[in-house]
Amino acid sequence: MTHLQIMLWLCVAAYGAHVLEEFIFDWRTWSQQVLHLPTRWDDFYITNCLVIVVGIVAVEIAPEYPAVSLGFPALMLINATLMHAFPFVRSMGRRFSPGLITAALLFWPLGTYTMLAAELNARVVITAFLVGAALLALPISFLLLRRSSYFDQTRAY
Repeated sequence: MTHLQIMLWLCVAAYGAHVLEEFIFDWRTWSQQVLHLPTRWDDFYITNCLVIVVGIVAVEIAPEYPAVSLGFPALMLINATLMHAFPFVRSMGRRFSPGLITAALLFWPLGTYTMLAAELNARVVITAFLVGAALLALPISFLLLRRSSYFDQTRAY
């Protein structure tokens, strides 16, 4: 097992702790009120199960596709910054962001160290952050698209 793979396994474990924090501090309600996302608990469960699967895939493909595998720690860094720290700062600390503790204590340090554990160049960094951004944008896009009547499967044909 390579050093990068070990770091990616630590990222998977950190993501598990992050999911636990979000669940315990009711991320769903916070996301509805602060981010205005139409989230349900089943969305939370399915999305986070998939994130863990993506993390495991990142570990496995790291030796052959390090730039793509680094999309996982890039996701962690983007998530920590845009989905937790930024909303917390925007509220001037009046509203706790579920996931902020693990974002600050685990995602930023592990995500950064994991990125640095790989042989970085501009192409690798750009690829990693594009993959990470896509991984974050996909479930949010689906949640927002679900609001459209076109995607409502209960409507009459």
